Amino acid sequence: MTMATTADGGKGRWALGACLALGLTIACSPRAHLVAQAASPPDTLPKGFGSLRRDDIVLRFTTGQVQLQILPLDEQVIRLLAPDTYRSLAQLIESRQSDIADAAQRASLSSYSLVLLTFYALVPGARFTPDDVQIQTGGRQLRPQGIVPLSPTWNTLQLDQKQQAVAIYLYAGGISWFEDLSASYQGPAGSWSRSVRLLQQERARVQARAQSQPNLPNP
Repeated sequence: MTMATTADGGKGRWALGACLALGLTIACSPRAHLVAQAASPPDTLPKGFGSLRRDDIVLRFTTGQVQLQILPLDEQVIRLLAPDTYRSLAQLIESRQSDIADAAQRASLSSYSLVLLTFYALVPGARFTPDDVQIQTGGRQLRPQGIVPLSPTWNTLQLDQKQQAVAIYLYAGGISWFEDLSASYQGPAGSWSRSVRLLQQERARVQARAQSQPNLPNP
């Protein structure tokens, strides 16, 4: 399948400060005529009770020239982050919903998971290949089916040292972020196991906080 890419770096320029990089399964806009199926447990987690930092759940690993930073955008995951971080990511998704739906439609995706991905250059003139980021989960090996660039450097495929390129990736089907998985890029790989433990622990804490503070408003 040919990967669909939305090339509009200008709109996403503001997002770079708010985003590192790794899916949210969401309903597409009506014009896309797609129905995204939930990849995570039912939407029972309340908003506003999370305390994790983004760095707690970002999957990082390094290749020869770049570091990859992968952040899942699944609602059940980002609700476990601190309220300000949750709002930032939720607003990012909402602001690019049209581009996401267009990319899903071009790739003929009936359901998908969203991942925020950053390439961070470790050396001058670092090159990167967006299509080569794979996620291994449940015996499946997933390649990106659509990409929504957020930074103007994306289409250059080359970065100066310490420069970054950020995009939202669409992977087919549902990804369960509460189970162990891994990601790879041209050989090197990173494991999600540490983040799984943190998410499971924080999920229990969030439910306990919500029960003890039922009147706390949602962000």
